[in-house]
Amino acid sequence: MTFFVTLFSTILVVCGNVNFTNLSRYSELNEKTYRRHFRADFGFTPFNVELVKLTGEREQALLLVMDCSFIAKSGKATEGLDWYWNGCASRAEKGLEMSLVGVVDVETETAYALSAQQTLAQSEIPKGITRMGQYLYHLDAVRPHLPAQVRYVAVDGAYAKATFVRGAVDAQLDVISKLRLDANLRYLYTGEQKKRGRPRKYDGKVTFTDLSRFTAFEAVQPNVDLYTQRVWHVSLKREIRVVYLIDRRSSHRVGTCLLFSTDVDQDPQQIVRFYKLRFQIEFLFRDAKQFAGLEDCQARDLVKTEFHFNASLTALNLAKVQAQQQQSGQERVPFSMASAKRRALNQHLLDRFIATLDLEPTSIKSHPNYSTLCNYGIIAA
Repeated sequence: MTFFVTLFSTILVVCGNVNFTNLSRYSELNEKTYRRHFRADFGFTPFNVELVKLTGEREQALLLVMDCSFIAKSGKATEGLDWYWNGCASRAEKGLEMSLVGVVDVETETAYALSAQQTLAQSEIPKGITRMGQYLYHLDAVRPHLPAQVRYVAVDGAYAKATFVRGAVDAQLDVISKLRLDANLRYLYTGEQKKRGRPRKYDGKVTFTDLSRFTAFEAVQPNVDLYTQRVWHVSLKREIRVVYLIDRRSSHRVGTCLLFSTDVDQDPQQIVRFYKLRFQIEFLFRDAKQFAGLEDCQARDLVKTEFHFNASLTALNLAKVQAQQQQSGQERVPFSMASAKRRALNQHLLDRFIATLDLEPTSIKSHPNYSTLCNYGIIAA
């Protein structure tokens, strides 16, 4: 456990790439020690779940989120190297892909990582298993560790496939996602049935040029119209609740968006809010890449790279928990990973000065200006 305490704290201190070489420069451990321990078995998922519990009330509303991120990786001998979609470049590129499952605190709108899994290359997986199957396996592995209040999983429209939706529902999770505007939808027949023959199930194809059979709801924002209806999705082979949004805020064009939930009784405004909260997972990718060295792993085998992904995201979680505890009883200040890393580095340098110069730590750390030095250079709130 001492190694993991050193690892997480050192990740927040390192300047430059967070790799084995730099980790050894900012701690007492040797580079070989880091390389060897990156094959260790550590329960990142239950550990991160316990961290989330420290951030709020026991019955806090939590939304499960899931997405993938492209990881740039050079070399030819790395396990999992394949062609993956890179959203920043808007094209498929050769590298690694990381699948991430996290939760969002609905009240504070803050995301926390739970588990990261590296996607296997298509040539490395058994025949018949797709990438969507790998994502579903990842979700199934995390499901037993989730708090009881987690009921919904919000995902990107790429996950709106029958395989994933069916697997998530079987795991007692309702899916909130996005559909194409040309999705094959059918109205449900609610009229009187014939006395003989097969009962009628559908009442025509859904077209969004005619919203007379949709129910209008109060807009979540001015100049944004919201319409909802329970329909049948032909590809998903299930009844869903769709939410159709018409954005009239721009004077140049009218924007439209089609969301859905497998919980047909869910409040349409809550569907919109939860889907918007899904984007909090992008801040996890951003902060982990910019400040926690998510893309800096020197290893090539899958076990070590996956360990590195989870270690970077766990260090980010620890920084968020620490920042929240420091604000206890105060007005909430937006979290800044840049400030958290600067504060950790300042504290590390002060401790090094005290130890190297044989100074008395008690008198220095009790001085009122000690906290000022720790916060030197952080972003002003």
